[in-house]
Amino acid sequence: MSGRIASDAKTANVADAPRIAAPALAAFIKRALEAAGLRSDDAKVVADLMVEADLRGSDTHGVIRLPLYLRRLKAGGINPRPDIRIVQERPATALVDGDNGIGHLVMRFAAMTAIEKAKGAGVAWVGARMSNHAGPAALYAMMPLAHDMIGLYLAVGSNNHLPPWGSTENLLGTNPIAIAVPAEEEPPIVLDMAPTVAAFGKVRLKMQRREEIPVGWMIGRDGKPLTDPKRAEQGLLLPIGDYKGYGLSLMTGLLAGTLNQAAFGRDVVDFVKEQGKAANTGHAIVAVSVEAFAPAAAFKRQVDAAIRAMRGAQRLPGVERIWLPGEQSHLKRQDRAQNGIPMPKPLRESLETAARDLGIAPLA
Repeated sequence: MSGRIASDAKTANVADAPRIAAPALAAFIKRALEAAGLRSDDAKVVADLMVEADLRGSDTHGVIRLPLYLRRLKAGGINPRPDIRIVQERPATALVDGDNGIGHLVMRFAAMTAIEKAKGAGVAWVGARMSNHAGPAALYAMMPLAHDMIGLYLAVGSNNHLPPWGSTENLLGTNPIAIAVPAEEEPPIVLDMAPTVAAFGKVRLKMQRREEIPVGWMIGRDGKPLTDPKRAEQGLLLPIGDYKGYGLSLMTGLLAGTLNQAAFGRDVVDFVKEQGKAANTGHAIVAVSVEAFAPAAAFKRQVDAAIRAMRGAQRLPGVERIWLPGEQSHLKRQDRAQNGIPMPKPLRESLETAARDLGIAPLA
């Protein structure tokens, strides 16, 4: 992404919004989740992961999702006190049943399992079923980094907004894939992407802010561009690279969903529209020990060199900077950890409503 494009991507209502310190936001989320029935320790884990999403600039997958999680907990669509467990395993693999728990808890359990197995086997693949929305993919791909491991994460989206290439029937989700590679002195390389031009979470953000949807994100069932946020639910997301993005979503869904006996295709539950129904969301996490292939320090120095080569490559006219995957999120985290997380008015109002419904102290 060029420096110019990155600058254009900043929306004024986020940049100008009042900010709140990350610890205060985490404390509020924890209070809300405890009031909704989660154990205190579990509520803290989920709150910390949700705030981490906002710190890294994943504004569509952080605290903005809290009111929906609370509604699903109240409606019985999420089990507040799950028995998350391994139901099948081999030395380098495991299948986790999330017992319909909130996805953050399920995926943290799966990631920790993969890391422990990879310490002995060199590589581990852990699948999960009976889970729920877990926030941004990068959160879990990055967990192995602290252990000098590469992380790979796959998931089935929590609703279908992508048709097979050439179809008008939404049978696929914005099934995300994330890959995190450790570096020595540079920030890690973290690719977190959907197989669509824009994830539907970004469309929902446009809907919430009543902003026009950019041309190229969606089309209507007539094949023409759809830009009216009021009609977004009727539209079709466009895949990256045309049929290639469709193929990537399909394969991700098979590996994260079908392989784990989780929902895929027509079985996917729309977690927004069917709030009282178990989603059976599927995920997969792979941890790869760098030491299984090369000395970790030497590998990370080589990654540093590759990063600097990419950043220092000759630029096109008008391009201010060449970015590495995850680099902008890293800079946002530094800024927001120091200056607070932006809290636009519509988001704050939705959180205040949630606090009143739960009978808890509002966001400070």
